[in-house]
Order: sequence, then structure tokens, then C-alpha cells
Amino acid sequence: MAIRTPAVEQVVYRLLNPMTEGMVRRGVHPNLLTTLGFLVTCSAGLAFHLNQVQVAGLLVLLGGLFDIFDGRVARRSGLASVFGSFYDSTLDRISEVVVFVGILSLYNDYRLELGDVGMIYTVVLVIAGSMMVSYTRARAEGLGLDCKVGLMQRPERVVLIGCSALFFGTAWDGLVLKAVLVVMAVLTNFTALQRIVWVYRHTRPLPAQSAARAPAPPVTFSEEPK
Repeated sequence: MAIRTPAVEQVVYRLLNPMTEGMVRRGVHPNLLTTLGFLVTCSAGLAFHLNQVQVAGLLVLLGGLFDIFDGRVARRSGLASVFGSFYDSTLDRISEVVVFVGILSLYNDYRLELGDVGMIYTVVLVIAGSMMVSYTRARAEGLGLDCKVGLMQRPERVVLIGCSALFFGTAWDGLVLKAVLVVMAVLTNFTALQRIVWVYRHTRPLPAQSAARAPAPPVTFSEEPK
């Protein structure tokens, strides 16, 4: 189970189709889009560090758009590749950590009250949960399972962080962003647990050697573990 639905995704894709087709016609390489998205998202981490919260939110959402475009351009242009999928997935992980480290620095300021130390631990839990969400899917794919279940996958994380930062910024002492981080700390780790349970249910009848020999699913560009 995920928060987003196929119907919502199809609406978003239809809105973005003209730009996607334009990039395909111009021969834009998907790996270039992946690289640009990585740089934009890392810039969001720097903006958070500089306390430019609304700018950071805009950059997070813009980086998320690049993350949509690279995979769609790859498939439409026939440039999908195993390396492209690996490259996209790896840069996603790095840029996400950079964003959360930038957010952590908001609460790692000597001028803040001691109570905000709790937010430092909250952000650390979000980082750990986000990495585990990706790792559990990657490990499942290594067993030949396509494990996409969960409430807090990467698109949800991008939208929640981006929108809360962009539209609310530091209003009400940054209450909205703090609330989003607390929810994410809970739901990312819960999603990792959901995936553990899902894999258990799908592999329980199989002995360890059979699971190890299970064929890996076909690799498609930008369908990386998230």
C-alpha cells in the first residue's frame, strides 16, 4: 500500500508529457537529467543549511521533477540502461542524505533552545528509515521479488518535505516542517517493517537456497529501489 494512487500518477504524467516529448525530440540524455536533478536536490540541502527553508522546498520539488523526467525520457527515447538505473538510484540516495543533513543543521544551532535537540534525533530517524526503505526493496529484488509496498516511499518523502518547506517555511516556528519530520520518522521505519513482513510472507514457503536462486526481476531505468 502507498499513499499515491495510479490515477494520480497518470494525471501527473499526462501534464508532464509535452515536456517529456520535447526532451526526447531534442535528444536530451536521461543521465544528464539524473545529474542535474542530483545537483538541484543537493542545493536544497545547502539552502536548508543556510536557513532558506522555502527556497529549499522549491529545490526539493524541482529535483523530484528531474527524477520523474529521467526515467520517462529514458523509456521514450530507448536509452534505458542497467547503468542508468544504478546511477539514478545511487545519486538519489546521496542527494536524499544531503537534504536531511541540511535539515538537521537547522536544529543544530547554538542559538536554539535545548528542546530542538529532539528534532536532531528525529531527523536521524528519518535518514535511517529512508535508507532502510530503499535497502529492503533492493534486498528483495536480489531475491527476485518486486517489493513496492509501504506508506512512505521516495515520492511521498519528496512531496512532504518539499511542500511543507515551500508553503510554510519557518511559519509558526517551523511547526509544519517539524510535524512532517516526526510523521516521516515514524512512517519510514514502519514502511521498512511493512516490507520485511511482505518479503517474509512471500518467501516463507521457500528454502534459503531456492530464494537465493530466484531470478532477479528485469531492470528498467528509474525503477530503482526507493
